[in-house]
Amino acid sequence: MIKSQDFVVEPTEQGTRIDVFLAQQQLPVSRSQIKKLILDKLVKLNQQPVKPHQLIKTGDKIQLLLPEPKALQTQAEDIPLDIIYEDDYLLVVNKPPGMVVHPAVGNHSGTLVNALLAHCGTLSGIGAPIRPGIVHRLDKNTSGLLMVAKTDAAHLDLVKQLTERSINRIYWGLVAGELALSQGEIDVSIGRHVMNRKKISPLTRRGKPARTSFQLLECFPGASLLKLKLYTGRTHQIRVHLAHIGYPILGDRVYKGDSKLVLRSGRIQRTISIPRQMLHAKLLGFVHPVNNKYMEFEVPLPADMQQIVNQLRAITP
Repeated sequence: MIKSQDFVVEPTEQGTRIDVFLAQQQLPVSRSQIKKLILDKLVKLNQQPVKPHQLIKTGDKIQLLLPEPKALQTQAEDIPLDIIYEDDYLLVVNKPPGMVVHPAVGNHSGTLVNALLAHCGTLSGIGAPIRPGIVHRLDKNTSGLLMVAKTDAAHLDLVKQLTERSINRIYWGLVAGELALSQGEIDVSIGRHVMNRKKISPLTRRGKPARTSFQLLECFPGASLLKLKLYTGRTHQIRVHLAHIGYPILGDRVYKGDSKLVLRSGRIQRTISIPRQMLHAKLLGFVHPVNNKYMEFEVPLPADMQQIVNQLRAITP
């Protein structure tokens, strides 16, 4: 079943892109879904198919066709969850390293979404059927805090906060090298690598603005512990930015982060094995989508990352 919604462009809306106009109408779909609806010819401007960047003018008639949401295809699985906060509208989960957020090619089960469906029963239906409730993601080998929406209204509000860059996201990362600066900022556009489409890079034809700030927390022989703040949320942003300035995340094999840290003191040599990329989403702050109160959560480093930090502290003069 398909529902139709019609709009007439007002004078104050003239000159707006059609995808932006529809995103402002408080529809039960995200902006990325709106773009897909336009590309699927389910949006018509004056009874004609349109492109997402088309500018609208006063008096234009817009018809939007909304298909019924598809039934979820992901199965619930009884997997333990570290739930930091939960109410009727959302959850905040501390994702362990090694867990994939949602099913994809090669990972059809054992994901965070499988576990969430078993715990909650139902989640927000916004997004692809395999990604119910997922507002934002963490890489498989990145640990830490994630927001999950239970209702469509909560999902849309949280996505809006992400788009407006009002959510406070703080990471801790252990990088290769002894950082010379106590703090700084990386403001470098990134996108798909011009040669390797599986990697993100500043060497791209269609880069998007990306901004990360860093603060040195501790300096060790051959490594540094950083506090990192995301101002934008591009794919692999922190990993790419740090590799770009010459301090890759330890254990990040994709972006030249060593899996072993070799430390030498005179004739003594010690090797510390790095089990995965040493990146942790430590703090998450946002405005609750229903009561409008600011909420902030923080979790300690996971055991494997804390162990590496402890080993480095033990050998630091």
